[in-house]
Amino acid sequence: MASQTTDSQSDDRTIKLAEHLAFSRSFQPLFNEGMAMVDETASYLDGDGRSEAKSLTRAGATLYAAESMRLTTRLMQVASWLLLQRAANQGDMSRSQVEAEKVKVRLEGLGSGKDSPQYHELPETFRELVERAIKLERRIAMLDREIYGTAAAEDEPAETANPVGQQIDLLKTAFHG
Repeated sequence: MASQTTDSQSDDRTIKLAEHLAFSRSFQPLFNEGMAMVDETASYLDGDGRSEAKSLTRAGATLYAAESMRLTTRLMQVASWLLLQRAANQGDMSRSQVEAEKVKVRLEGLGSGKDSPQYHELPETFRELVERAIKLERRIAMLDREIYGTAAAEDEPAETANPVGQQIDLLKTAFHG
């Protein structure tokens, strides 16, 4: 039985690299990358993207609208996760507070219209933003699973409340403690 105690003690000392990243100074580049992507996407969608979308066919414009909704939702989820991790990293929230709030964040659940025949009709810059956002979301989802595991997501009820309201509440929590 002494070996079981030793094993559990060594388990407690295991260093998770993902957790170390999320709760250390090395987290800042990932945070900066995510927030820069949010800004870049917003600028594109409000500027060049808006004018480029006007030249699309009806089917292309419909796909563009759906993909831009997915893109902005995906980036809001990523930003929410990053803000929670930053709050924990800076000591504004405890890990348990972050765990309680992060259940509102949905990563890798949006899908994509990449299989649509009109996808290649979409502007190249837009498609690149979609691809980069998906890759960033996957990286963050992998970090999230490594740090927190998957049990929290499995314990949630199947029905969800207003996702926009949840995101607003999450951002308020991140900025106002």
